[in-house]
Amino acid sequence: MFRPLSLYIGSRFNRSKKRNRMVSFISLSSMLGIAVGVAVIIIGLSAMNGFERELQTRVLSVIPQGELQAVQPPLNNWKPLLKQVELHPHITAAAPYVEFTALLERGSKLKAVAVRGVDPKEQLKVSELPRYVKDNAWSRFTAGKREVILGQGVATKLKLKVGDWITAMIPNTDPQMKLRAPKRIRLQVVGLLALGGQIDHSLAIVPLQDAQQYLDMGQGVSGIEMNVDNVLNAQQIVKEVGDTLPVYVYLKSWTQKYGYLYRDIQMVRTIMYLVMVLVIGVACFNIVSTLMMAVKDRAADIAILRTMGATDRLIKSIFVWHGVLSGVLGSIIGSLFGSLIAINLTHIVRVIEKIIGHRFLSGDIYFVDFLPTQLAWQDVAIVTTTAIVLSLIATWYPATRASRLHPARVLSAK
Repeated sequence: MFRPLSLYIGSRFNRSKKRNRMVSFISLSSMLGIAVGVAVIIIGLSAMNGFERELQTRVLSVIPQGELQAVQPPLNNWKPLLKQVELHPHITAAAPYVEFTALLERGSKLKAVAVRGVDPKEQLKVSELPRYVKDNAWSRFTAGKREVILGQGVATKLKLKVGDWITAMIPNTDPQMKLRAPKRIRLQVVGLLALGGQIDHSLAIVPLQDAQQYLDMGQGVSGIEMNVDNVLNAQQIVKEVGDTLPVYVYLKSWTQKYGYLYRDIQMVRTIMYLVMVLVIGVACFNIVSTLMMAVKDRAADIAILRTMGATDRLIKSIFVWHGVLSGVLGSIIGSLFGSLIAINLTHIVRVIEKIIGHRFLSGDIYFVDFLPTQLAWQDVAIVTTTAIVLSLIATWYPATRASRLHPARVLSAK
């Protein structure tokens, strides 16, 4: 159907300077509509890819991917359980932890935080968290010195810097369940956690042994945290591990606390694909209008071609190419422009934020405080191919109408 002759004539029709100006305008608008639609969808999908990347490499590399939490803390006989957990084929690392809530006080400023007690050496196996602590402070983080590492957001709110001391008020355990005043502990800030998101505004880290001492837990812990080899299947893996243990524990995974983020990203991605079809489909309607007007404008040329022996198939192919070339050109321009913007999206948004003096993503609300981006070439291919296919479909009816013109009627009308 698509012969070189039809492509040649169709491209000549597309480039002709003697065309009706209205046809030229509608043709240009349809091409730009497709280009803008393709570019916007590529940028949107790249942003979703960026959020998913940051969720997996930043958030899920820092928070526990799975947890075995004691039903009645502390969990005293935890070392044999830790060895048993590490034997599971889908567990890549495991470590004990202590968790409690504290109220930090400095002057008249107060800030509630989740305090996590970890072993500085064991934590390197299960988390990338030490990588986000500024100035290599993790290497100097030791027990017995009343040290604490604060999230950058917590330190900013309380106006703290490395070396400052702060008071932490923690619950005072009472076996008789009587109301008792909280313990007050003086801690020195030895490092700042700069993850760039909500965790920075709610987390404090202390050595495991110090946390056990603060809560009078002896050698007990709150639970065991784990890393799995497939984060998307963490819930099932944690359940399998829990079934092998001889004690009752609460089974937790990252999906319970942050699963909504992943589901939201996937939902928005699906909506973006739907919007892609709708936006490009609307732009392709202009191709129908362009070709219908072009058929009327080129009626005499069609009639001459028919008298010279052109078949219905050739005429149809000419106008199919006539419309597809606009779709292809618009798709290529849109994909190039969209890819260029998508690659530099983070920097562009930061410049816009500086100009208007407003941050689009706040670190104390979202899990990142910047707009991430990651261009996936398969997304570019899918969007570009979809635009070309829809433009091809849009040419079918006008091309069929062109092939049914009667040369005698057209020429006699002239």
